[in-house]
Amino acid sequence: MSEQQDHVSKSSSSSISTSTQESEEEVSVTIGSLLAQARNDKGHSLGRRLLHLGSVPHHPRVNGEIPNVDNATLDHERLLERLGTYGLAEFQIEGDGNCQFRALADQIFCNPEYHKQVRKAVMKQLKEFRKRYEGYVPMEYKVYLKKMKRSGEWGDHLTLQAAADRFGAKICLLTSFRDTCLIEIVPRDLTPTRELWLSFWCEVHYNSLYATDDLLTRKTKKKHWLF
Repeated sequence: MSEQQDHVSKSSSSSISTSTQESEEEVSVTIGSLLAQARNDKGHSLGRRLLHLGSVPHHPRVNGEIPNVDNATLDHERLLERLGTYGLAEFQIEGDGNCQFRALADQIFCNPEYHKQVRKAVMKQLKEFRKRYEGYVPMEYKVYLKKMKRSGEWGDHLTLQAAADRFGAKICLLTSFRDTCLIEIVPRDLTPTRELWLSFWCEVHYNSLYATDDLLTRKTKKKHWLF
């Protein structure tokens, strides 16, 4: 094969690979939308349980300081008490540094193993709309993106905002903060078409949130189901 032919072949293969990756992303988002829509009534049901609490405006930010053991323990006890009070339960998410993305994947795809696809979609949002987000990052934006791209890097409140924007979802956080029980993260310039519910043990861990009865009947979709 000539160098010219080889170049054309490689270029064609690269184009096909890129097209395939983009198609997979589009399929994952589309099917995720269908799954989320199917359980959206349940999301609104959770919202009705907590309606009287109100919520605070969300301000995107990077992660804060991890609390010491004593404070973290008190925070967790507070979160568990709130879960019990409102008849909610956590689907436990693996604590491997990907918990925010795993919890979002569970809410969107009914399978936390799709966390890589969720992180990829969030990163694409952060890159494409840089001017929208870079003012919240207290470091060089390229450095932040490079760090956040890595598997195992903890998601923050900026990635939650980007996820809300990317998936057209209102993300509801039941938190362990002393003075802030519920935080709602709404997409910018979009009317949310779904609700995603997470519990947030502040600065420590995210889990996927359900009504207690719904968690008992929850079934995980097989990972190969999307593609």
